[in-house]
Amino acid sequence: MTDRTDSPAVRRLDDWDLDRLEALADEYDTPLYAIDLDRVKENYSRFSAAFPDAHVMYAAKAHTGKAVLEAVLEAGGTIECAAWGELQRAIDAGADPNELQYTAVNPPDHDLDYAADLGAENPGLTITIGATDTLERLKERGYDGRIAIRINPGIGTGHHEKVATGADAKFGIPYERVPEVADRVREEFDLVGIHAHAGSGVLTDDLEDHCRAISRVGDMARRVGDSDLEFVDVGGGYGVPYREDEEPLDLEKTSDMVREAVGDLDAQLKLEPGRYIVADAGLILSEVNTIKEAPDTTVVGVDASLATLIRPAMFGSYHPMLNVSAPDREPREVTVGGPVCTSADVFAHDRPIARPEREDVIAIGNAGSYGYELASQFHSQPRPAEVALEDGESRVVRRRETLEDVTRVEREAEQSER
Repeated sequence: MTDRTDSPAVRRLDDWDLDRLEALADEYDTPLYAIDLDRVKENYSRFSAAFPDAHVMYAAKAHTGKAVLEAVLEAGGTIECAAWGELQRAIDAGADPNELQYTAVNPPDHDLDYAADLGAENPGLTITIGATDTLERLKERGYDGRIAIRINPGIGTGHHEKVATGADAKFGIPYERVPEVADRVREEFDLVGIHAHAGSGVLTDDLEDHCRAISRVGDMARRVGDSDLEFVDVGGGYGVPYREDEEPLDLEKTSDMVREAVGDLDAQLKLEPGRYIVADAGLILSEVNTIKEAPDTTVVGVDASLATLIRPAMFGSYHPMLNVSAPDREPREVTVGGPVCTSADVFAHDRPIARPEREDVIAIGNAGSYGYELASQFHSQPRPAEVALEDGESRVVRRRETLEDVTRVEREAEQSER
């Protein structure tokens, strides 16, 4: 069996086989998502090895593609889900429903209907609640199974205020109310765990804030009786370096600091990385279609857009870029944008890139997490294909959409009215 634990801690764009990437763009057209399943398995194995006595789940919301979920399961992982669709997709990928954890955030009725029915047939399913309303709604559905309580630790961390969930009232039971809620859960359900998620995109320099948040989780677990709990889940949020000069997360230091912050527990430690597992395993290939000289910059138009990757528009996120077709040309500062009619549709401003020309292929890195997951059909643009790389081979795991795919729900609605 391949030892994946000693693989490099981060994969930069320069580490990809550029000839292969150009061949993929030529064979499958652009824009194109590529996801390296070997790298997914390496990342999961490396992270899991850093926490040998913990239970490491994969947070499916980072990338719910079936091929990715199958790769995580092959590497020995289990799946944490945030919606009913993710539960079903995990099961379709081969996950045992008894090993799934569903983290409900203001869950719609349909979600709770599905989860309650799934729990009735699979008593090992765990439902994490962040509001007492959810308990009432589950009880109405006849559910009396495994419950974990999501805590709001009052401390948020991460790369952007929009992902600092640990300080957002939307997420979790207010800290001082947790003991009384725990008592109630024990009366009506099976309380198996305590959970929190402080934020996303945590790198080594962010660990102190992250650990301040999870130390409160450990304190609360002991306060409600960790000897009676099966697990204490401190969430995910462990990041990857998006900028070329950022260092990768120091996993050894992370493991030591997390263990120290949580403190001694009779319950098992759980973690649920998502971004760390898939971010640097995926990228986007896009073709240059326009070169325009403007007074203050050179605009490079590509066929990917914010409908392909919305993170730069949503969070102001930096994604590394590389001219795959001509990496050795002299660099030139350019502004790279897509075909969507808004100024937000820009991937980079005044970024030094090997001088692009029309029909060059540009790679946009670290797109494996929250990339295809947040893709849309804005401007009636069909979503791109996704190609999986594994054991030296490539295969289409999501075909390129057509305009018929975009309009299908309208045509089906028209037909149903006839």
